[in-house]
Amino acid sequence: MGVPGPFPGSPGRPDAPVPDREEVDRALERLGAEYEAIETSLLALQDHAGRRLLEGAELSGTTKERWAAAERSITVLWSLFDAYTAALESARELRERRRWPSAEDLAELTELLHGEGVTVPGAAAADGPARPGERFSLEGLVARMNGLYARSLDVIVAADAVWSALPARIDLLSAELQRTRSLAHSVGVRPGEHPAGDDLERITEELLRLRERVIADPLAFWVSSSTGSSAPGGGRPDTGRYDRAARALEDIRREVAAVLDVRQDAERRLMQLRDVLSRADRTLTEARQARGEVLAKIAASEVPAVSGPSTALHEQLAAAADYRRRAQWHRLSPLLDSLEERAEDELHRARESLTAVTAPLAVRAELRGRLDAYRAKVARHGMAADPLLTERYDLARRMLWSAPCDLRAAEQAVWRYQQAAAEALVPQQLEGRGES
Repeated sequence: MGVPGPFPGSPGRPDAPVPDREEVDRALERLGAEYEAIETSLLALQDHAGRRLLEGAELSGTTKERWAAAERSITVLWSLFDAYTAALESARELRERRRWPSAEDLAELTELLHGEGVTVPGAAAADGPARPGERFSLEGLVARMNGLYARSLDVIVAADAVWSALPARIDLLSAELQRTRSLAHSVGVRPGEHPAGDDLERITEELLRLRERVIADPLAFWVSSSTGSSAPGGGRPDTGRYDRAARALEDIRREVAAVLDVRQDAERRLMQLRDVLSRADRTLTEARQARGEVLAKIAASEVPAVSGPSTALHEQLAAAADYRRRAQWHRLSPLLDSLEERAEDELHRARESLTAVTAPLAVRAELRGRLDAYRAKVARHGMAADPLLTERYDLARRMLWSAPCDLRAAEQAVWRYQQAAAEALVPQQLEGRGES
């Protein structure tokens, strides 16, 4: 809806000459085009889908208040348009009386077209009701119609945009929610039994409330344009509550998918857990046996104690197997995650225990190997029958092959044999250099 431009010789310009016939005809033509544009806009407003929805809806809150004001504005719009139509028809009739209008006719036409000669009892202005019997120019009528039209259209376009954007998306999300809830129930994710089941109920209630509120009060979900534009419909639907519900449902879908993975892979994971715990138990048994051997064969050595199998882990493994039998996948999922980590820790602890208790045997084996290595070296140089070396070798060997073995004394005996062997080999090495 536009506003016609100033007309030469209008009452707003008292010094201007009275327009001639051509200028009056051009003004009438412009006003006729303006009339057609206004009529088209009003009819489009009347037939707008958003208006029909607003008229048939049970509104509340902000939308109810603004639509009531918009309906009053639309009623006033038609009253102003009727007055505009009557004034324009009067001007046309006056112009059509004579082919060549007189000066008096031209002056009267100027007053009709641009003077404040249109009276609309009780008409409303763009910013509030006008005084009864207030007079308007045609341009003033258009300006007031433009303001009322923009505000009315803004309400209709905003409500229609929200209704077009949100209810359908909420319905799609609700359908996805139902599918997720059905799948969740099949794997034991139910209200009161799993946090995700409680979250599903909460999201269901939230979507129901959200849809009811969007239908009844769409303008409560409209964010006006941040650019300050005054164009009708300048803004966007506020999808904040919908987006939060969608993100929460996505989190639940991932949780349910994880539970499904547990159901499909539960037997394999349980078998792996049994195997890991079995290896840990066997390792601990081996460590206890090794400890008894060390205590019997090694003297003067501190051997750490070896604990028994973890009763708690075996009890939890039995609970996990029970959850699987009862298809309580939502309980099985976190328990398996915890058990897998703790079972690996238990196996690592068992291996460390075995290493710790067998350390003295490893030391004895290393000393035996060292003693035999030096014995072989001495024999290669033809000194195996040396009395001192034979004496020290026999002493070290008796210590290392007797039970219980005193590791500290045996280590000293091996060291003394090494020293004697090294001293005996030095002259031979010097002789070898001299002969060469």
